Amino acid sequence: MKHASLSTGVKVGFGICDLGGNLFFTIMGFYLLFFLTDVVGLRAGLAGTALMIGKFWDAVTDPAVGYLSDRTKSRWGRRRPYIFVGSLTLFLSMIWMFTPLRADNQLTLFIYVAIVYCVLNTTYTLVNIPYGALTPELTADFDERTTLNGYRMVFAVVGTFIGAAGVLPLVQAGGGSDAGWTLMGGVMGGIMMATALVTFFVVREPVLTRVPERINVVKSYLQVLRMKPFLTALIPWSLHITGINIIQAGLLYYFGNIYGDEGGFQIALPILLLSSIIFIPIWVKISERLGKKRCYNIGMLIFAASVIAFFFFGHILGMRFAFVVMFVAGIGFATQYVMPFAMVPDVVEYDYAETGNRREGVFYGMWTFVSKSGQALGIALTGWVLAAFGYQEPTAAIPQPVQTDLARLGIRMLTGPIPALFFIAGVIVLSFYPITRARYDEIMEIIRRREAEQDATKGGSDV
Repeated sequence: MKHASLSTGVKVGFGICDLGGNLFFTIMGFYLLFFLTDVVGLRAGLAGTALMIGKFWDAVTDPAVGYLSDRTKSRWGRRRPYIFVGSLTLFLSMIWMFTPLRADNQLTLFIYVAIVYCVLNTTYTLVNIPYGALTPELTADFDERTTLNGYRMVFAVVGTFIGAAGVLPLVQAGGGSDAGWTLMGGVMGGIMMATALVTFFVVREPVLTRVPERINVVKSYLQVLRMKPFLTALIPWSLHITGINIIQAGLLYYFGNIYGDEGGFQIALPILLLSSIIFIPIWVKISERLGKKRCYNIGMLIFAASVIAFFFFGHILGMRFAFVVMFVAGIGFATQYVMPFAMVPDVVEYDYAETGNRREGVFYGMWTFVSKSGQALGIALTGWVLAAFGYQEPTAAIPQPVQTDLARLGIRMLTGPIPALFFIAGVIVLSFYPITRARYDEIMEIIRRREAEQDATKGGSDV
């Protein structure tokens, strides 16, 4: 059974929430570790560990919120109440996160950062998990879902672009010190709140004609992890996210310590994102012929080849070469914005066809649980690699330390071979993903027949 085509207004209203979502993702990925090491003064290894703790906490709360939203009943629907509350608390938490605590004791800083980051991630979860679970509820059409996620990911890239280009200028506008970072947290948190509220007011959840059965949450998560279609989409996504987090955290260190020009980062990152914006609709069209899996794999192989080239030649050929690499990498990176989010709803329908029960929140909760575990690993690895290779954090006595050749090699590894290995591993696993267009049509036919039988039975009992 296919839903009617969605209006442009609904697609835009839905998609805009991910502007704030990826703004959050960008700031956390590209700037937070740098903020903790070079502004707050927390040592790299401790900073990476604190952020890993926060991400693992985030991974734990995601399935819980997914399950709760599945079971919620309100006049606003199942998902929208969480988006509303989460948007307001996310704004406040962003200000708190980027208001530096000044303490000489490293253990005190470590505990404080871990606690605040746990709170921040919880508020983001309240928005992100119910928002993601809306996707399969808005349309069941195979291609319409890809288009819907195309809208979403265009906004996602715009959010990433704002985060990449706006953070440091906002910090400078606030005086370049602690107050500047707090200003940045408030402004960016305000944008996140506003975009989530637009989705809350514009998008209306479809009325459920069949109430989901009460399920055992632990059993449900174990069940979905045994499903080949879900597992072969989930593992690649997690691996790719891990690699991307490593690159995100490493790039600012790269431009500051390899090129000696952090300002170059403000040029390179928009080039990467502009390329992604250009190629998102192109990949959407290509996927209609090649399929989601093949497009995703091709894109991530392009990304892997780009970062390997950057490792070998970036420090030799200079920033102009880096800008070219960023554009090419963006071509592949665009698939990461669209394809995985278009694949999960198909898995949801597969599960519904197999079990007769809708449990979108379980899938999206587990999706983000595993992906955020990957983020935790990526962030922690970045801090640990920096520490292992002898990275020197700025101090009051030495505000601009000169890094050793070994430390510079570690930074180059973080933007080259290490993430590339994660990308290639993800491509290998995704090759076993079984849902093609033909298989999806079979799934939808099973659902159509089951629902027709249920309606006929219900109609007969009413006579």
